[in-house]
Amino acid sequence: MAQLAKWKHRMLNLGLNFLVCSILYCSLFSCSAPEVKNLAASEILGNLNYPALCYGGYRSNSRKIEPSKEELKEDLIILSALGIKILRTYHAAEFGQAENLLKVISELKEDNPNFEMYVMLGAWIECKNAWTDLPDHTLENFEKNKNEVRTAIRLATSYPDIVKVIAVGNESMVHWAASYFVHPEVVLRWVNLVQSLKSKGKLSKDLWVTSSDNFASWGGVDSSYHNASLLELIDAVDYVSIHTYPFHDTHYDGEFWIQPDSNDVLIKKSQIDFGMAKAVEHAQSQFSSVKSFMQENGIKKPIHIGETGWATISTDNYGHNGTNAADEYKQRAYYLGMKNWIDSIGVSCFFFEAFDEPWKDARNTSGSENHFGWIDIEGKAKCILWDQIDQGKLNGLKRNNIEITKSYNGNLDSMLLYSSAPPIKVLENDTL
Repeated sequence: MAQLAKWKHRMLNLGLNFLVCSILYCSLFSCSAPEVKNLAASEILGNLNYPALCYGGYRSNSRKIEPSKEELKEDLIILSALGIKILRTYHAAEFGQAENLLKVISELKEDNPNFEMYVMLGAWIECKNAWTDLPDHTLENFEKNKNEVRTAIRLATSYPDIVKVIAVGNESMVHWAASYFVHPEVVLRWVNLVQSLKSKGKLSKDLWVTSSDNFASWGGVDSSYHNASLLELIDAVDYVSIHTYPFHDTHYDGEFWIQPDSNDVLIKKSQIDFGMAKAVEHAQSQFSSVKSFMQENGIKKPIHIGETGWATISTDNYGHNGTNAADEYKQRAYYLGMKNWIDSIGVSCFFFEAFDEPWKDARNTSGSENHFGWIDIEGKAKCILWDQIDQGKLNGLKRNNIEITKSYNGNLDSMLLYSSAPPIKVLENDTL
């Protein structure tokens, strides 16, 4: 009987030990641990649950002043609170922001396994003698381009759970980028290099490779871009990333922006709404022109919008002395119109951009390039985010030690005072 009692006691201890171990294992690895996502680019792009945004964290009028890791973390927490899941960057090597951003995302994920943010990592591409008076568009700036692509590869290898896209070049083929553009064969060589590393298993098979460029550079509308190298490039990338900017086209290609004289009887807000609907249609037509070019050449690839946006302030071509395009009401209207459309067709769109960046036009603080952000440099959330403020998504969050609040104190009428209708078509027989 004594032996039997000892045996029962031993089995009871073993059972308790097993139960404790099971509970510990469960708590560490399954029961309480959140599911760690490691999605492929193909699962993210076109997914309505993964909104995208272009990001630059520069807060001064010079990119020589890099955002600190603390500032990057501050921005990431704000963007995550807004539901943003994918960020697009532009330089891999020339500036330290991209690598620091990846480090901070990784740290945030370590602190909170539920934190989720992915990156479309840009590698800048430019021609020989770029940014000088004599750029040579027949040759590339090989050493700089090599360093950009090599750094992008290194970062994608180091952070495969975060970097889901490498974009080789930003508006690097469009001819109006007169200071630095290259021809498609240059971009093609670097794309092929990155793709070869994927095929050899040195980069994740889930990584997508593209180049992000103006719609015309991808064959839309302008036949001067149609050549064999472009077709090879489209065949080489995993998807086509196009830029469309009706905002800029209000000045450079503004027929769509001129309203019929019959709209003269409408109130200002209705005239603006009419113009913004036309702006969205303009973007749709540019998207369709690329799609048609690809179809005509028998190429089937996903198309996503790598960049589009609307500035809110302008003393240059887009303000009261120009096309009347820049203001917060129009930014919100353009975003809502574009979002409704892209959601309906399953396309991702990297809206430009998260925060105002004053370095873009350092000589003119009111230049439009400084004011594409959703949040201004003083921590004011523009009209595009007023609903999110009302929903409490940014409660307690600060930028530059300033609590984020609504622009114009959230007063729509006050904001509309600074909003002008698009121009009305002037009939030939009109007289002063």
